[in-house]
Amino acid sequence: MHLLRHSFPETDHRGGIILSDRAAPAPRLVIGVGNDLRRDDGAGLVAARQLRGLAIPGVAVIEASGEGAGLMDLWSGADCVHLIDAARSGAAPGTIRRIDAVTQTVPTDLFHYSTHAFGVAQAVEMARSLGMLPPCLVLHAIEGADFSAGEGLTPAVEQAVDRVVRDIAAQLADL
Repeated sequence: MHLLRHSFPETDHRGGIILSDRAAPAPRLVIGVGNDLRRDDGAGLVAARQLRGLAIPGVAVIEASGEGAGLMDLWSGADCVHLIDAARSGAAPGTIRRIDAVTQTVPTDLFHYSTHAFGVAQAVEMARSLGMLPPCLVLHAIEGADFSAGEGLTPAVEQAVDRVVRDIAAQLADL
C-alpha cells in the first residue's frame, strides 16, 4: 500500500509535477516545438532529440506542441532558452532565422503555420508585455517545405536541423 500511495510524483492543482526542494528549474533550456506527423513541422522535435543525445551539462531539453501558454510555463525560471520550430514564411526551404526575442519583436507571420491560435510568436509577445520573458530567449526558425500528413523531414530541412543543432550546442557549451 505504501508503494502504491507514493509511486507517483506529487502534482499541483493544474496537474504539473511539484519539484522537490533539491530540484530547480534548469537555468539553460532547449524547447523543440512541432508535430512529428506533419513532415517538416517536426523539425524542432528532431533538433531537440539530437541535442538531448549530446547530454550537454546543465541543459534541459523539452519537446512541446507549441501551445503558447504552455510555452510560457515551460520557460518560466530559466535563464537562457533556445526554442526551435518550423516556419513557413515563403523563404527557401531550409532557411534558418535566428531571432533574439528579448531585443526583437517576433514576426507573427513567421510561425503562422501553427495549429494553435496562440502559438510561439504570440507567447513571446504576451510574455514580453507581462514582463515574463527569460533574460535570454533565442528562437531558431527553420523554413519548412512540406507540412502535409506524414513522417520525416525533407532533405533541406534535415540539413538545416543539423546546422541548428551544431550552432546551439556550441553556444551552450560556451556558457
